[in-house]
Amino acid sequence: MKIITNFENKKVLVLGLAKSGESAARVLNQLGAIVTVNDGKPFDENPAAQDLLAEGIKVVTGGHPLDLLEEDFAVMVKNPGIPYDNPMVERATALNIPIITEVELAYLISESPIVGITGTNGKTTTTTLIADILNADGRVAKLSGNIGFPASDVASKSTVDETLIMELSSFQLMGIETFRPKIAVITNVFSAHLDYHGSQDNYEAAKWRIQENMTADDFLVLNFNQAKLRSKAGETAAQVVPFSTTEIVEKGAYVADGNIYFKTEKIMAVADLSLPGEHNVENALAAICVAKLSDVSNAAIVRVLTTFSGVKHRLQYLGQKSHIKFYNDSKATNILATQKALSGFDNHTLWLLAGGLDRGNGFDELAVDVADLKGMVVFGETASKLRALAESLEIPVFDSENVATAARLAYDKAESGDTVLLSPANASWDQYKTFEQRGDLFIDAFNGLEEK
Repeated sequence: MKIITNFENKKVLVLGLAKSGESAARVLNQLGAIVTVNDGKPFDENPAAQDLLAEGIKVVTGGHPLDLLEEDFAVMVKNPGIPYDNPMVERATALNIPIITEVELAYLISESPIVGITGTNGKTTTTTLIADILNADGRVAKLSGNIGFPASDVASKSTVDETLIMELSSFQLMGIETFRPKIAVITNVFSAHLDYHGSQDNYEAAKWRIQENMTADDFLVLNFNQAKLRSKAGETAAQVVPFSTTEIVEKGAYVADGNIYFKTEKIMAVADLSLPGEHNVENALAAICVAKLSDVSNAAIVRVLTTFSGVKHRLQYLGQKSHIKFYNDSKATNILATQKALSGFDNHTLWLLAGGLDRGNGFDELAVDVADLKGMVVFGETASKLRALAESLEIPVFDSENVATAARLAYDKAESGDTVLLSPANASWDQYKTFEQRGDLFIDAFNGLEEK
């Protein structure tokens, strides 16, 4: 960890705990800052606050008192999930207190070069692929950021010989000042988080910030399948490295004649990729760009891309029972994510498990994607809407109580050679605390199935 003096003897407010806030507070304390942590959860229900207090860090819990900001703070480190119209954040802005997120702190202390990955879809899979490929080549690549490992914590324990592979959300990128990855990736940009950003333009601007401090010595990997990203290629100082599944891009990664190339070099056959779906071809191309820019061997690239089973809950291949394949895509909490998942399968042998929280929307957008399915099993609040869709397309459809019973029902109906896919197209909160809990119960149900 770089020992910097930016925060020494300065008052710093960490707003919001969770993993990243807790990590930021400890790092700042180690750097000599006078740290105050403010979290809304009451102290007696807040183990993280209790631990920090025991370490000598001031904590204010149970609410967000505006008069706390009268203490002349030099900077606020804001939890990324807290919106900028939050009263504490608005008051800090009015007082001209700089507001950063924890990834900025991570950059300031990191001795390791950073590969930053952002995008609407595919960033977790791409981040994981990149780390796995570098590690397979004998490097030390560490996952960090939005993927579940606080960036400042990982950075504080990393060395110059290692690489931080950092997943970055639009929320995190809103709070950077000097953050500069050596290589950055934007997987794609679709409509998302408009309740937070206020508009699609604001959301896309937040994503684009990943490259704002990059120079001609750095590399920006862009998805040229998207016209909006292609059009931005001339708006960065970084060297643009494109990838595309639809055309040959001579300076990047692309598909031609059923094979994947980087520049003029053949890497592998598309058919040998272990993950299904056009979107996973894009993820693989992005990962290959980073790997080749990092001088990784083709052998390491191919070894990972032919064996990778997926990130948990993201088109995760679970295995087979009675020659029936099972995939867990519980992370598909919206229609677009399920559409992308479905694109990788043959509908004629596919059983789709879907349903969840009813947000008032219909599912007509799914009609083309689910046409000719072998069957559907529906559950949760939206079961009746999904049943209506299936019936309108004359798809066999069955109701089930929850995701576990749905797994067993689909298994009973499926035949050898079929595939069962959990890709709910809905949030989980009608029955489960998180999509992870929903996916874990699906995994448990799969593990409990007996061979027919």
